[in-house]
Amino acid sequence: MSDEDDLADSEPDQDDSEKEEDEKETEEGEDYRKEGEEFPEEWLPTPLTEDMMKEGLSLLCKTGNGLAHAYVKLEVKERDLTDIYLLRSYIHLRYVDISENHLTDLSPLNYLTHLLWLKADGNRLRSAQLNELPYLQIASFAYNQITDTEGISHPRLETLNLKGNSIHTVTGLDPQKLISLHTVELRGNQLESTLGINLPKLKNLYLAQNMLKKVEGLEDLSNLTTLHLRDNQIDTLSGFSREMKSLQYLNLRGNMVANLRELAKLRDLPKLRALVLLDNPCTDEINYRQEALVQMPYLERLDKEFYEEEERAEADEIRQRLKEEKEQEPEPERDLELEQSLI
Repeated sequence: MSDEDDLADSEPDQDDSEKEEDEKETEEGEDYRKEGEEFPEEWLPTPLTEDMMKEGLSLLCKTGNGLAHAYVKLEVKERDLTDIYLLRSYIHLRYVDISENHLTDLSPLNYLTHLLWLKADGNRLRSAQLNELPYLQIASFAYNQITDTEGISHPRLETLNLKGNSIHTVTGLDPQKLISLHTVELRGNQLESTLGINLPKLKNLYLAQNMLKKVEGLEDLSNLTTLHLRDNQIDTLSGFSREMKSLQYLNLRGNMVANLRELAKLRDLPKLRALVLLDNPCTDEINYRQEALVQMPYLERLDKEFYEEEERAEADEIRQRLKEEKEQEPEPERDLELEQSLI
């Protein structure tokens, strides 16, 4: 059985339900960051032990030349661990779940060069930095105390989850090294800018619940299909360009877009099919749905509802009328005296 086959069999399902506009995004139910929960300054030292390893190991697979076998999956959740030094000796591990502990140091994982899948959610990590792991495909560091995105350079990494940390700016994500990365989850951080996410292979980008006021620096994301910006402070739709030619789903719910004319800035997105603008001031306008369809004729769904044929026909008539009015506008009179003075 190959590493890729193992991953397909054992990889937990990824939650891609962001495309449902009515999805609830509050995080009060998370086990490892409840509202008002206080952590002590220091935890009693609790190292990973051989007994814990015996309880947590599973999935016996062939290793090396196929003549030897080893357990390649480890789950040691909720053990109050402060130290995983013992993992240095378990070099055949491919799937590791060390979430909901008290870890501050992941350096022993640098020895697991066969690692495919890592879940380290709900610890006390301040960094996601690791040595380059050649086979790592999925890595989750949600709900830690991480402050930056430096030190992430795994060539086969496809999905990176940094939700619920304390990241202000995105730095160090090198597109020359992260050549397989297609999904980045950064919800619930403290991002003030979308700069630094220059990853042309990216398909899914989740930036909800941050402090963003505009979109910038995403022009080169030509493969991006899903962009989630719910619950920020965005008041302008500048920053979208025709180079974002694959974008199909855009969620801007709970922002501060007040002027319907801002919708015209989305007309150059050729594949945009679903747009969410609920809880923005502009949605209070009477002609809100109609104006959106006039500006974006290929739009199929706005907020929770698909467009009906009658709405499409009416929008087509409005576009045609506006076109005719523009064609009938007289050309500005030429200032002959000015032209002669310039000859």
